Amino acid sequence: MKKLLLSLSLLAALMGFNACSTDVELYADYKDIPIVYGLLDASQDTNYIRINRAFSGSNDHPIDAHQIALIADSCNYPGKLPACLIEYKLGYGGNYYPTGDTALLDTLTVHDKDTLGFFYAPDQKVYFTDGKTIDGKSLYGNNTVGVKYKYKLMVLKGNDTISAETGLVGGDNFKILTSSFTFSPEQSDKTKKILFTPADYAVFYDVKVVFHYHESHKGGPWEDKEVSFSIGPKSIEQLSMDDQVYYVLYPENILFNLLTEAIGDDIVHNSQHPDVVRYFDEKPIEVFVAAGGDELYNYIQVNQQSGFSQTIPDYTNVFGGFGVFSSRINLEKEAKISSSTAIGLYGKEAWGFKQQ
Repeated sequence: MKKLLLSLSLLAALMGFNACSTDVELYADYKDIPIVYGLLDASQDTNYIRINRAFSGSNDHPIDAHQIALIADSCNYPGKLPACLIEYKLGYGGNYYPTGDTALLDTLTVHDKDTLGFFYAPDQKVYFTDGKTIDGKSLYGNNTVGVKYKYKLMVLKGNDTISAETGLVGGDNFKILTSSFTFSPEQSDKTKKILFTPADYAVFYDVKVVFHYHESHKGGPWEDKEVSFSIGPKSIEQLSMDDQVYYVLYPENILFNLLTEAIGDDIVHNSQHPDVVRYFDEKPIEVFVAAGGDELYNYIQVNQQSGFSQTIPDYTNVFGGFGVFSSRINLEKEAKISSSTAIGLYGKEAWGFKQQ
């Protein structure tokens, strides 16, 4: 079973724009303040949501938030709060209608969490759903081609209700179209395109390319190696589109520049020094395209501009609390390199690439 563990560092690594706010009295006496972080990913079997409570102080009674966050009881609600995801489908007139499918959230403890960073460790309690409704159907998108879905998170805390909703990023039309890459060993300003189709509800994308190869030192075991480059997060306004297809550009000589830096002055296979031999597979390229939803985009952009260390975030789409509930999805595809690129790799003897 695939698993997606929600990381706050992920939220700080992406981009966003536009603000809205939900009124919550942060410093009300003796009142819990719910904090929600969740990213639905339709490609995953299991999705995790953090539902915690905040802690606050005052000028008269200051607290060290970094220390308090390391105490499990300061963040967790006791027991399990009733929580569920409700599915809605886009229908006539641009309105959303409930499908009747609801998934109850359960809790589990994540063990061996990295102790680096804030929040208690090594164990954390999280809420999760396995993507199946009570009648056994798939929750995320319901396997219906061409239909858009939204999901509403509902959490009950005593007499209070915490809620948030998001469109489900993805859809059957979201695909990576590029299947072959061309790189040049010559220094130039030429660029090439990476093509992909739009994802439902996505407002920003990030594209990463990884070149995998293998190497053996002095006849020893083969080691897996890689070099990679990323285009970086871009909003749909920053992307180029041609005939309803998005594309980003990459420098034509970037692979050879990365290999030059990675391999450096290694002594490679030749008649005098058979020390290092390298090769690559038929499809040595992995392409990753990540798509993110509007709420996540807004949360990161607005709160990044105003500072992540602030006491009260400027943006949240959680009603009755703070945080963000959104959606993202990651696509990946294996790709070939062109024959001219392969010739360039084999022809540079200093790198030691041999044809298998």
